[in-house]
Amino acid sequence: MKLSAETGTLSPELSEWAISIADIAKDLGLDFYPVAFEVLPYSYLNEVASYDGFATRYPHWRFGMQYQRLSKTYSYGLSKIYELVINNNPCIAYLMEGNSDVAQKLVMAHVYAHCDFFKNNMWFSHTTRKAIDALANHGTRIRRYIGKYGLEKVEQFIDACLSIENLIDIFSVFEAQKRRPTAKVLRDEEVVTSVPLLGRAEELKPYMQQYINPPEFVERQKKKLEEKIKRQAMFPEKPERDVLLFLLEHAPLQPWQHDILAIIRDEAYYFMPQRLTKIMNEGWATYWHSKMMTEHIAGASEIIEYADLCAGTLATGRGQLNPYKLGVELYRDVEERWNKGQFGKLYDECDNRAEKAAWDKGLGLGRKKIFEVRKLYNDITFIDEFLTPEFAARHKMFTFEYNPNMGEYQIASREFGDIKNQLLFELTNFGSPIIEVYNANYKNRGELYLIHDHQGVDLQFDYAAATLENLYKVWTRPVHVQSLVLERPFLLSYDGSSHKKGELTESEYVQIKKARK
Repeated sequence: MKLSAETGTLSPELSEWAISIADIAKDLGLDFYPVAFEVLPYSYLNEVASYDGFATRYPHWRFGMQYQRLSKTYSYGLSKIYELVINNNPCIAYLMEGNSDVAQKLVMAHVYAHCDFFKNNMWFSHTTRKAIDALANHGTRIRRYIGKYGLEKVEQFIDACLSIENLIDIFSVFEAQKRRPTAKVLRDEEVVTSVPLLGRAEELKPYMQQYINPPEFVERQKKKLEEKIKRQAMFPEKPERDVLLFLLEHAPLQPWQHDILAIIRDEAYYFMPQRLTKIMNEGWATYWHSKMMTEHIAGASEIIEYADLCAGTLATGRGQLNPYKLGVELYRDVEERWNKGQFGKLYDECDNRAEKAAWDKGLGLGRKKIFEVRKLYNDITFIDEFLTPEFAARHKMFTFEYNPNMGEYQIASREFGDIKNQLLFELTNFGSPIIEVYNANYKNRGELYLIHDHQGVDLQFDYAAATLENLYKVWTRPVHVQSLVLERPFLLSYDGSSHKKGELTESEYVQIKKARK
């Protein structure tokens, strides 16, 4: 037997299965980093899960709240964690102690497919493969700040940072320079600096500075920039969607605050691809564990238990989207369509429903296609590209909304366009409002002016007010956010002591819209 998997605290029997299942996965074409399995009792597994799989993360009360929620839902029989896998090299996977052998085999097959997805999907390509070390280092640095400045002071600043951790640009993950503005750990005596003025000059060796960027040239450029800033009534030059990056570059932060905000942003970008590919990732893992269990692993005496476990995973509750179910069915649909040749110009232009239903060119390209999909797509592009009217009709998909007259949720539409638009709407920015920095020198007083790019997601005033308060803690000057209510523009403001809400005039709103374009 080939030793193609690393095993952790497993029984000899489970260790043998881990190696065997890894070999099966590789024979089927999956490509993953080594996987280390550990078995934990439910209380320990809930604890690790409350830290998103990283038990050495920085201390914060929200992790305790998460642990209480997981523990209670497990005690009440509302949820159960079968596995937890970390995007790392080697991948770390936790199994729950007490699960049946069939469940553990199922979970191992599921884990290997997840690890294949982590390694090969392009949206994970920017993430560190030493995440355990990186997040442990983050925890060490924050504990050091707690020891020096006190728990309450540091925790309050972390609270402020966490309330705005979603204000990043989820589609800028491939811009390395934007992703990591600060690569070093700031010391207390260091001054927080802005981004380099002259490209990547900060990376040049000292003896090269005088030749590539002579001191007199640098001084001239600095003076030009200072004069330009004085002339400008507004910056940035164009709206900045990565609000955290803008704050790191321009907010008057102390070194320890700058480091903590950089940590929060770095971790937000690390976890972002998992949110951006939830449907694809879970669908991919479900597709492969189903194939491995039914064709290679489960014996005759185990298949019923496996089917029961799988049915629970794929069940869809009322008013809920099950990413496992939608993902695996879309992969299967793509595989079947590309096996039969149900794609391309001729197929799309065919108006005969019976002919399209019987269309089979015998191309056999399905397996190759789903591996390509796994590599290149995220949930938004996956749904946009491969969700078809035939798929929606076959799976009886619909949209629903609350009917106040009946006092219940009811089907709103079965039209394919409405179904697809609703799915894409929920996946875009994860349903959160899109916020951009419009002007950091509002009224020429250094006030921060944000714009809500209204794309169907309204601001909740109580949340918006609390967020403005936290932004004020970081920016230390009045902050404003522009949005729409019933298509009328308004401005929410917070000056450190009170909130204000006022309507914008049509001329002010038109002027801002033109500037954004």
